[in-house]
Amino acid sequence: MTPARIAAELAAHPSILGKLDIAEATRILGLGSRSDGRPGDDAAALPRPEGGWDLFAAEAFIPAFVADDPWFAGWCGVMVNLSDIAAMGGYATAITDMIWAPDAAAALPVLEGLRAASAAYGVPIVGGHTNLRAPSLSLSVAMTGRSGALISSFAARPDDLLIVAIDLRGDWRPRFDNWFAASGAPEGRLRGDLALLASLAEARLVRAGKDISQGGIAGTSLMLAECSGCGFDIDLDTLPMPPGTELARWMRAFPSFGFLLSVQPSDAKEVCSRFDDRGIAAAVIGHATAGSAIDFVQGGQRATFWDWQRRPYLALGYAHEKDEIHA
Repeated sequence: MTPARIAAELAAHPSILGKLDIAEATRILGLGSRSDGRPGDDAAALPRPEGGWDLFAAEAFIPAFVADDPWFAGWCGVMVNLSDIAAMGGYATAITDMIWAPDAAAALPVLEGLRAASAAYGVPIVGGHTNLRAPSLSLSVAMTGRSGALISSFAARPDDLLIVAIDLRGDWRPRFDNWFAASGAPEGRLRGDLALLASLAEARLVRAGKDISQGGIAGTSLMLAECSGCGFDIDLDTLPMPPGTELARWMRAFPSFGFLLSVQPSDAKEVCSRFDDRGIAAAVIGHATAGSAIDFVQGGQRATFWDWQRRPYLALGYAHEKDEIHA
């Protein structure tokens, strides 16, 4: 597929378009980039009087996904929140879950997935909400954390290098575009891999970043660009991928352990090396630009995937801001 065809396919895909709902919700709630917690980051960060930040993250899941793969949905309830906390340079402290199900039998695999992930990552479930008389199965999960040095979504700058770090050890879950990197992984490795993000933040090696969520590399790069008021050129030939994976699918996939990091050129080698030391694929896949477009480049061809100035994605009203809120 050409870059133009990949860009067009992704720009029309539900995994990408689903994030447009964020703009509608924040508009109704009256939230913007300067609201408390700064919407647009992967977790809300509120300063602590003694220094550092309290972090708050939450995720809800598409009912069709929960019904189709309930154990993995429960696991993801923990895992995706952990990634949000880690993407902020933080450590998770506690989990609460909210589950609706027709009965206890329907809820069982979801709860088992939650329990397994809580144990594997060493973060306790401390409460939540349960309704076993609901018409269908639904799940949402929230998490708290702390950080001493934040990674922001708002601090990428033109000429930064864009690094992708993804754990390719794993396999695909059925039907949906979900790569399960934690499959069969020892607990110590899972915890150490996530802790790497906080160590990078504390060493001031990362200027900006986000975890790769639904919408994949394509959608996450767009959110990072719009938050930071920049663009990105992404070289499609440089992406680390599982063998046999189709490129357009990988660009929209949820990799379960995946991060996009905007770093100064002088720090790129060290950042990639730290991931490589843990067996995590990391590569420079592009650079930040002074524009507002996410462009895919490959073999001398170039195609624009999305231009957030022409078509806002999160629409939080911060495109022109260059202040270091979390510095």
